[in-house]
Amino acid sequence: MIKLFIYFGIFLINLSCGESNLGLAGTNPPSHTSFNTLLKKHVSDQGKVDYKGFIADEEKLDAYLQLLSTNAPDRNTWSEAEQLAYWINAYNAFTIKLILNHYPVKSIKDIGPKLTIPLVNTVWHLEFFEIGGKPASLDEIEHKILRKEFDEPRIHFAINCASISCPRLWNHAYSAKNLNAELEQAARTFINDPQFNKTTGSQVEISSLFSWFSSDFTKNGSLEDFINQYATNPIKKGGKISFKDYNWALNE
Repeated sequence: MIKLFIYFGIFLINLSCGESNLGLAGTNPPSHTSFNTLLKKHVSDQGKVDYKGFIADEEKLDAYLQLLSTNAPDRNTWSEAEQLAYWINAYNAFTIKLILNHYPVKSIKDIGPKLTIPLVNTVWHLEFFEIGGKPASLDEIEHKILRKEFDEPRIHFAINCASISCPRLWNHAYSAKNLNAELEQAARTFINDPQFNKTTGSQVEISSLFSWFSSDFTKNGSLEDFINQYATNPIKKGGKISFKDYNWALNE
């Protein structure tokens, strides 16, 4: 029964990856400098977030979010790196805003509709902001844009869901200029952090992210192949892999 639920959940995730019409023609990539400043001020090197500090600077965050909302990517003129940096920063910035809207809260999963249907009607489906004048949600950014439009599995280590088990929120904004190096750093840091993954020995324990989004990590090989690109201690052949329980407590 548990396996059936997991498979059904993966089916729903893939089913939700339809087309997105978020975007605007004739725009230029906005500066992420103000978000970078806020992250440096309110996020620790370990990815812990000072949400009370963000509340004190909420006007500055709102100004950055407005900049994002009115400068949605032009798919025809922006480079892939410019679009990726935009969507990653947008996901992270609007997630912070979502937490601030409901703070104090123990978990992002405590926010949202009273009747929650997993992977169909959750906090991530809330259309609490606009992109280019159109209602948008975190789910749309993640599944219909980042996962569907870009062949880039490392985005899973860059977007942050405000939870303990989520890959850390970096205290800098992502930039088009340095995007590949930043994604490499995010992947390597997450995979080699024992809090999230244990790749040594015969009993390998890794993040549930690798189960939920296995299709993203196995397009060019096995899951072990992907992880071993970054693992300081690679997974040995024949090792039994299990997935860690996810801690959805707030990352503060």
